Amino acid sequence: MQTPHRVVVVGGGFGGLFAARSLKKVYVDVTLIDRRNFHLFQPLLYQVATGALSPANIAAPLRSILERQKNTRIILDEVVDFDVESREVITAEGRVPYDTLIVAAGSQQSYFGQDHWEEFAPGLKSIEDATSIRHRILYAFEAAEKEPDPVKREAWLTFVVVGAGPTGCEMAGAIAEIAHHTLKQEFRTINPADAKLIIVEAAADPLSMYPADLIAKARKSLEKRDIQVRTNTKVVDVEHDYVEVQPVDGSADPERIDCHTVIWAAGVKASPLGEMLSIQTAVPLTRGGKVEVQQDLTIPGHPEIFVVGDMAQVLNRDGKPLPGLAPVAMQQGNYVANVIRNRVNEKPVPAPFTYKDRGSMATIGRASAIAQIGRWKLSGFFAWILWLFVHIMQIVQFENRLLVLVQWSWHYLTFNRSARLITGTEEQHEKKLEEELVGRH
Repeated sequence: MQTPHRVVVVGGGFGGLFAARSLKKVYVDVTLIDRRNFHLFQPLLYQVATGALSPANIAAPLRSILERQKNTRIILDEVVDFDVESREVITAEGRVPYDTLIVAAGSQQSYFGQDHWEEFAPGLKSIEDATSIRHRILYAFEAAEKEPDPVKREAWLTFVVVGAGPTGCEMAGAIAEIAHHTLKQEFRTINPADAKLIIVEAAADPLSMYPADLIAKARKSLEKRDIQVRTNTKVVDVEHDYVEVQPVDGSADPERIDCHTVIWAAGVKASPLGEMLSIQTAVPLTRGGKVEVQQDLTIPGHPEIFVVGDMAQVLNRDGKPLPGLAPVAMQQGNYVANVIRNRVNEKPVPAPFTYKDRGSMATIGRASAIAQIGRWKLSGFFAWILWLFVHIMQIVQFENRLLVLVQWSWHYLTFNRSARLITGTEEQHEKKLEEELVGRH
């Protein structure tokens, strides 16, 4: 028999995983390469960071997900480069040949040229990030409990979230719930509800991608939770015990906010693998490092290379770039699999990729969310219920769906966050942060 077509998928996120799964019944050999052995449901990472869920609730081993897919193997390794001429993926431990390559390596936090801020203002892109942030949030209350100086205590109880997109608003709402409900009766010296929460956003509004009426409701919901929303404001400096902010128009001098907990949710940039592809193929990159692919998600001049998910710059029908959302990556993964299937079976190639927008939503806290589905606009409790349902259904493994549903139900009834553990000592935590920063840079 003819040798199966070799498909190499780089990345086990939504785009890569959905592409691999959609090739299950196609006469191809699929090799999925990832430096982690699990698929992570990133939209719920903030709930790990705030102790509502444990990491195992939102992650599933790739081998378990694909165990019945006999045409697929998984390699635990890190991709370091590509040899486009020889059609090989270069990993830390060897080379993997391909006939078709799908690159879906995702994105990472962007500090807009101020990468040294990462040490003091971690982003939320991995389980390690989430557990590190969980440590910072919970330890801040513990440190405040034993701090006799009221000024220093206030600094420990001040939390700054940079960025008022969905992640920033979700994170701020969750911290507010911890302060006002979860920890309400647990301390003797401090009142956790005295915590000061500040969202800093350079744009004019929080959740600025939504219509004006939904933005107004979101802002009202944030303020109802005693969250200060400081829009038209940018961060100009971050250190271990303060953050400096300033109006974007420079109309006032920088203001210092004393705090020990800063969480970065202000922007992302594509994986460095995009730059490697650019060097190999001369494909243009956007300012955020995304690869400017064609409408069939291939690199110009290289029909054998697809780029999907957060790494790909794809324009929608209205000429605007598609957002970096899980549904976009899922649909792109399925589309690429269909293209490969038709090529292998010598059938006409499908029409160019078109994203089917089924709506967007963001939650602000318990019983509060906003959603836009076509012409429909929802807010409050019903939008929150819809958000819960959609996110549970998007979790890959059925077992994890049940676990999350049970955890959420218990949390809704009791306000208890069962996974709020401070793991490791403060010294171990700082050492781990230093090691991670060295590894990233």
